[in-house]
Amino acid sequence: MVLLVHLLPSIESPSRSEGFFLIEQIVWNIFFSTLSAAASREREFCNQVNCLAELIMSGRIVERDYQPRQSSSRGEVSVIQKDSHWQSDSIRNFYSSSAEEKCREMGKSSAVSLSVDSFGVMKDPMTKKEETVWIYTWRNAISCVTVKVISYGATILAIEAPDKNGVLQDVVMGFDTLEGYFNPLNPYFGATVGRVANRIANGKFFLDGKEYHVAKNWNGKHHLHGGIVGFDKFNWTGFVDGNALILSHFSPDGFEGYPGDLMVQVRYELTPDDALKINFSATTSKLTPINLTNHSYFNLGGHDSGSEEIYKHLVVINADKITETDAESIPTGKLLDVGGTPFDLRSEKALGVAFKATTANGYDDNFCVTKYTDGLTFVARAVHPTSGRFLEVYTDQPGVQFYTANFLPDPEDAAAAKLHGKGGGLYSKHGSFCFETQKYPDAVNHANFPSTILKPGETYHHTCVYKFGCEK
Repeated sequence: MVLLVHLLPSIESPSRSEGFFLIEQIVWNIFFSTLSAAASREREFCNQVNCLAELIMSGRIVERDYQPRQSSSRGEVSVIQKDSHWQSDSIRNFYSSSAEEKCREMGKSSAVSLSVDSFGVMKDPMTKKEETVWIYTWRNAISCVTVKVISYGATILAIEAPDKNGVLQDVVMGFDTLEGYFNPLNPYFGATVGRVANRIANGKFFLDGKEYHVAKNWNGKHHLHGGIVGFDKFNWTGFVDGNALILSHFSPDGFEGYPGDLMVQVRYELTPDDALKINFSATTSKLTPINLTNHSYFNLGGHDSGSEEIYKHLVVINADKITETDAESIPTGKLLDVGGTPFDLRSEKALGVAFKATTANGYDDNFCVTKYTDGLTFVARAVHPTSGRFLEVYTDQPGVQFYTANFLPDPEDAAAAKLHGKGGGLYSKHGSFCFETQKYPDAVNHANFPSTILKPGETYHHTCVYKFGCEK
């Protein structure tokens, strides 16, 4: 398959002929077959670190107290005990058995179902051919949590979660129809953004001594979220495997100025304990930067409940530094300690109070995650005390962009255009927040930042988990 991917540029014509599409489809068919086989192996041999993450997210292990260590010979997980006063019998019993057996036990639940339906028709930005957009819906019969993803932009459309009285509310911003996502005011609601999320200063970077130029779609000067026609503007190819959805997209060499043919996938799955797992992966034919993320806007009081409910949220972010930025949100290359600043969210703070301490009256900053392990790390937690709903975020990435919808229409500006979402709800400034797990912004231009460069023969990996629950 890798050989075929590398041959595609030599076959492709400027008009992307029918012959090219036939060959591309063959590549995808081979690729999907490989994915299906890999998925089967995954069910049979569970990764031990992911098992531990499941226990952390279900509350059966506290991450700060335990870390995983994998044995190379027996495929078991042992525990590095950091705090000897806390270790329940259930945890001791878990580690007395093989990780593989316990993973199988945890995966037996049939509570979660996945269904597929059509969501509309769109024209491909490159070929102009009409394509059907699909909507994928997970339902947890026990908790009643529902997640909806559409193939357009590999976008999270809705997440319905119960409050402490069992009342369901959709907690992410979005639109009822496909046409709503074409609205120029749509600020990437729920989308998968790339090839490089966040900013690239001055729309340029150097690789192997060559200067590359990408679209300047931020303030007419900088590059943002993959450019004018980023990954969020394409209809991704869907492949369902059990309760998992794999969405795939091919981005050709030179598109939006990026080097290399890129094959990218996003895997979504809702687990029985209401953790929405997102796995990004990609391969390339040339050296290229890549930094994918999901751009969901959350309001745990309800997607249309506005800034009044956002200010009530209590937030914790596991980060002791942020990347310093200039007035245009471009990193300077320096890392700043959060201690004694409005960015110190290591202990729980009410957003309404925290906002007032910031000079920008809100957040749009990359927080440098304090890593405990090489695998998944706790990143952030937000809770809405009125409803009891909470969201926890875990990732293997070094950063998370905490954004509080500062650039949505200001309700106090009478001249500002109005943005209406699902059910006609009004979406406005500070009416939601984002936790965008990522590498650092503009990393391609800063050698001291974690690298975003992907080489041919390597695979880009990125896992993000959004876990939902409710405090009674």
